[in-house]
Amino acid sequence: MVYQPFDLTGKTALVTGGNRGIGYGMSEALAASNANVAIWCRNAASADNVVAELSELGTGEVKAFSVDVTDEQAVIDSMALTNAWKGRIDTVIANAGVSARGIPFVEQDTETYRQVLSVNLDGAYWTLREAAKVMVERAKNGDPGGSLIGTASMAAIEGAARNQAYAATKGGLISMIKATAVELARYGIRANSILPGWIATDMTSNSQGNDKFEDNVIKRVPIRRWGEPKDFGGIAVYLASDASSFHTGDTLLVDGGYCIF
Repeated sequence: MVYQPFDLTGKTALVTGGNRGIGYGMSEALAASNANVAIWCRNAASADNVVAELSELGTGEVKAFSVDVTDEQAVIDSMALTNAWKGRIDTVIANAGVSARGIPFVEQDTETYRQVLSVNLDGAYWTLREAAKVMVERAKNGDPGGSLIGTASMAAIEGAARNQAYAATKGGLISMIKATAVELARYGIRANSILPGWIATDMTSNSQGNDKFEDNVIKRVPIRRWGEPKDFGGIAVYLASDASSFHTGDTLLVDGGYCIF
């Protein structure tokens, strides 16, 4: 018998912010592994090209939903719609996030702080909570299992100058995931955090091509390059698959070795 744990045929995965950046890299790999992929973004129409592209990769279906994760009721309603789409949700990746990096701590304003928290922490909390409800109910009906994933950041475990609000949300997300892993394990539900390092996305566009930054930071990455969204496809598929059925409560660094160097 051939070992095929990474075939996600019949499974449904939800990725918030799955139409761009790291979320896109995850969605792409999940679709290529035959999962049905639900993408949450603020404007579903803006993801039409992504949906069309990813739909060609595997045997599953891909659908975008318009969801503002900072709106609790929108998250509640959209989780119900997403669950109804295929009748189940097996994996949920709370990936949507924003940053306010670059502003000195003494100049940061409360409005920006609240905005970052509303997306990165409130949005993740509501997304994971509503996903947990769906998975627990399914488990009580005799179909246990599920994977909850939070996209955190190495900023949660390293000093992230001028990025206090962002770092606080990512540290909080890790703790949220650990608590969830312990509580929901009895239902066969796993919960893990992914901690990206320096990744070439819109969020880091100001640093890309900056000679000083490249010399002082990227040259310290042992793999000697920026990370790319596609570097997160493998970890997403692994955590969505049965291969990770005994892997929970972990914080998985994907940083090219930056944090150990």
